[in-house]
Amino acid sequence: MNSDNLLRKQVVSEVKKKRLITFILIVLSFVYLCINLLVGDAGFLKYRGLSGKKLHLEKEITELEKENIRIKTQIKSLKENPFYSEKHAREEFGLARPDEYIFQYDR
Repeated sequence: MNSDNLLRKQVVSEVKKKRLITFILIVLSFVYLCINLLVGDAGFLKYRGLSGKKLHLEKEITELEKENIRIKTQIKSLKENPFYSEKHAREEFGLARPDEYIFQYDR
């Protein structure tokens, strides 16, 4: 009887150890997955940073597209409208016709 009881205790102890090892492995795997999902290469923090960068770049693209449209209309006006090209030459470069005088004031 004593040997059966001792054997039973040994078996129960081994089963408890196996369960404890399995539980610890599951917990460690879960912790590793959580850390990897949070901080890893494809983690949440990286995703948030890239998402913010994407929004910034999209905003910059729209601003550049607007500026591009403005410049294209300005080029078209300079090519097609002689009044606009004359106005641009006067305002930007300070040019004048031969019989005109330019008065500049300090601001």
